[in-house]
Amino acid sequence: QINNDEVNIASLTKLCIEQEAVLLDLAQVLSRRRATAAIALENRVGEILAQLNMESARMEVTQLQSDAVRETGIDDLEFLIATNPNQTPGSLRRIASGAELSRISLAIQLAIAETSGQHQTLVFDEVDVGIGGATADILGGLLRTLGRYQQILCVTHLPQVAAQGHHHLVVEKMGGRRKQRTAITTLNETKRIDELARMLAGQDLTVESRAHAEAMIGAVVEKNSNKYKSV
Repeated sequence: QINNDEVNIASLTKLCIEQEAVLLDLAQVLSRRRATAAIALENRVGEILAQLNMESARMEVTQLQSDAVRETGIDDLEFLIATNPNQTPGSLRRIASGAELSRISLAIQLAIAETSGQHQTLVFDEVDVGIGGATADILGGLLRTLGRYQQILCVTHLPQVAAQGHHHLVVEKMGGRRKQRTAITTLNETKRIDELARMLAGQDLTVESRAHAEAMIGAVVEKNSNKYKSV
């Protein structure tokens, strides 16, 4: 071994160069696949954002290649967003407001979940700020769809969103001024109808508000039942 060390070093050096070339080829293949996937992701996120009353928003994925191959390849990726027409896309963390960021995050997670099959827990807060009516109903439907792939915790004050959850929990602050505690209660079917009725019409429950709440839950059940039948 000592007598042949120069030969061994030359052989190993050649092998390293060959393997680095193979590694670079694989990294470039990965980079090209990422570029293709980025276009599909941008388009799908745009479709979902349009449903969430952000028709003017568009997301772009920038992809810069580095010289060195790292554990994740040769790409540096960043998500850019423009929320207004004719706006130059900028960094997602600088451009989007809290409510917009929640909706953009929902759109990205839903687009990814449809193909990746990854399982994780996601928390959405203020995702429904500034929306209502039909858009809130669409938002609730998208959250419910995402809930098929992930565990979703959503803080909401909109009955259109709350009605579409698989479970309904009420968060309440209890106690006096000096000492308060937060209680979280899972509602059964009857109490859930009462809670939705309060969200619709205030503290005074009426026959009409309860009927409206029952109809909302019934519509969600029927819509999703038909959806699964068609699959």
